[in-house]
Amino acid sequence: MATLIRSKLSNKLSNAATAVSNKSQAKVSGMFAKMGFQAATDEEALGFAACDDLDYDHRQGMQMDILTSDELGGEGSGDGGALDGDSHYQRDGTGPPHSASKDGTPTSDLSEVRPKITAWEAGWNVTNAIQGMFVLGLPYAILHGGYLGLFLIIFAAVVCCYTGKILIACLYEEDEDGQLVRVRDSYVDIANACCAPRFPALGGHIVNVAQIIELVMTCILYVVVSGNLMYNSFPNMPISQKSWAIIATAALLPCAFLKNLKAVSKFSLLCTLAHFVINVLVIAYCLSRARDWAWDKVKFYIDVKKFPISIGIIVFSYTSQIFLPSLEGNMSKPSEFHCMMNWTHIAACILKGLFALVAYLTWADATKEVITDNLPPGIRAVVNIFLVAKALLSYPLPFFAAVEVLEKSFFQDGGRAYFPDCYGGDGRLKSWGLSLRCALVVFTLLMAIYVPHFALLMGLTGSLTGAGLCFLLPSLFHLKLLWRKLLWHQVFFDVAIFVIGGICSISGFIHSMEGLIEAFKYNIEE
Repeated sequence: MATLIRSKLSNKLSNAATAVSNKSQAKVSGMFAKMGFQAATDEEALGFAACDDLDYDHRQGMQMDILTSDELGGEGSGDGGALDGDSHYQRDGTGPPHSASKDGTPTSDLSEVRPKITAWEAGWNVTNAIQGMFVLGLPYAILHGGYLGLFLIIFAAVVCCYTGKILIACLYEEDEDGQLVRVRDSYVDIANACCAPRFPALGGHIVNVAQIIELVMTCILYVVVSGNLMYNSFPNMPISQKSWAIIATAALLPCAFLKNLKAVSKFSLLCTLAHFVINVLVIAYCLSRARDWAWDKVKFYIDVKKFPISIGIIVFSYTSQIFLPSLEGNMSKPSEFHCMMNWTHIAACILKGLFALVAYLTWADATKEVITDNLPPGIRAVVNIFLVAKALLSYPLPFFAAVEVLEKSFFQDGGRAYFPDCYGGDGRLKSWGLSLRCALVVFTLLMAIYVPHFALLMGLTGSLTGAGLCFLLPSLFHLKLLWRKLLWHQVFFDVAIFVIGGICSISGFIHSMEGLIEAFKYNIEE
């Protein structure tokens, strides 16, 4: 009897110590979860990463699921004790689940191990997405659009802020008591709901295709800008722009071995610091030449042939809608989402407009596709090295997101998968799966070599997927799901945004494709 009492007392003390340890681990994990979430939404397209399966990593911040002995019901058994305090990283939602009651509801309070983020932290994520390195192409948009380009920077901010809000409204429906209840979790869920019941999966496929295109194009843009900047930084070296792109891609090949975003998240702070240094150096140089600003060069007319490309550039710099559903669902106070969207887009509008105008006034008609190429050789080399570092550190984020979408859609979708699972029974990536990842890296290189035009690629992406995901689909979904509850002015706004977005998308796409085809033919002939 004494032995049994001592054994139970020992187990109780052990369980209590484990519980304390687990709570401290949960706090530390929560801290890193927030860091991981911000890393996942650090870049324009990354954000982008809001596909259903990848959302788990992003929304929960690569959460470590802590399995305590009390949850597993093994208070005194040896097997149960072996699981005390054990933590498992859930790459794709597999692994030991949380315990649940008989009706299937979890018995543990998930909010303790899956920390929410504040409105300020959510705003930081949105700011990272819409004020990334691609703002360096905005002065080139002013070159072809003049004051209308500045107006479009403001207009795009207003529209993207509005469509972000109505997209979140599509996640909710009223219950019997008239209370709003969140019934959907992602952009894909909204799209599928709009296409149901005839084509319940069609909308999700459309959104996934648009997402994959945007993510892959973002990767291509990073390779293009790396080769371009290194070539212009060291023009005297006997290395062509294509060779620099190949060197950059060689440094990016390890991305094919990524298994999760945990390693990638460490680069978030470095990317932010690099971007801050770049902006400060460019603006400081422009202000030093304020006496020579060419106000008379800012036009009231537009270049009809090239301005549609500028529209795509501006729209692409505001893309964040793809990850907003997961961001809002992860906020501790979702009621503050609208306020957060307002101040982030107002700040982005002011900073982008000032940056684009100041840079254009400094170089006027000599403004290049990437504004840092206009800097003097000494400053240019320093700024471009920071910019290349940011591009290389940012590449893994959209690359991993694209890989996740492709793997979940074609290789890991249960019985609906088109191909065998690319992961073995032990969770390791098969050799042919690794080959496909390497092929994706090589594909981004080939596109960067044969179409090495930053503005054209950015304009094409903004016109095709940016306008679709930010303008067309949110307004269409809002009309489809909530049209009975909308006021007349809301219907008018949605229809106007859909029509204007469609016109801009089509015109920008046509002009961008014409430029890309000409550039592709020229590079083939060479």
